[in-house]
Amino acid sequence: MANIVLVHGLWSDGSSWLRVIAELRALGHDPVAAQLGLESFDDDVASVRRTLATVEGPVLLVGWSYGGAVMGEAARESVAGSGGAGAGKVKALAYVAAFAPAEGESVTGLSRRHPGSLIPQHVVIAGNYTYIDRAHFGEVIAAELSAESAAIGAAVQKLTRIGLDRAAVGRPAWLDLPTHYLLTTRDAAVPPALQREMAARMGAAVTEIDSSHAPVLTRPREVAAFLDTACASLAG
Repeated sequence: MANIVLVHGLWSDGSSWLRVIAELRALGHDPVAAQLGLESFDDDVASVRRTLATVEGPVLLVGWSYGGAVMGEAARESVAGSGGAGAGKVKALAYVAAFAPAEGESVTGLSRRHPGSLIPQHVVIAGNYTYIDRAHFGEVIAAELSAESAAIGAAVQKLTRIGLDRAAVGRPAWLDLPTHYLLTTRDAAVPPALQREMAARMGAAVTEIDSSHAPVLTRPREVAAFLDTACASLAG
């Protein structure tokens, strides 16, 4: 049994992990999902650190999409053992189609490195916030979903404040921890070429899955199996 903290992406919340949580529990693990406010990057990092403070170590910290950038920053305190209830708990990282910026990089900067993302075509600006055009949510995020499920996913999107993904990160925790990457080969949000580049420079153990951007919604059993394997790093 392992303690696992799950970090969601943009336009979503912790409930995006519901099906993965059920599968992980069936495997004997104890997962908890952090809830990001999506108002500022620093606030999201603080939210993950608060969640880490509520669980016992050792911890596998998991990020999907934007959540990868947040967890890489949040785990830095844990790796450094710099105090706080979460210090020293995180022993491994797992990325699910996730951004993994190096020091000084941002999610926005990484997203411009390779063509193929449909987000620029279908993101909608609403005042100081954004969301994915509801008619194209499935196409961008989870192509395997039925039309009805995609419509429900689009309906429950969480508005994201403009600019939070422009924040540059500090020294990421992946430099110091065992790292695993679940690469989604049919991703229309985070291009597979970008995922491969990020995973390679981290030296991550890579597992490929024939999936769109949201296997957490469409392939929860495979995601849970990937995380179950990654938990072996906690013993190191």
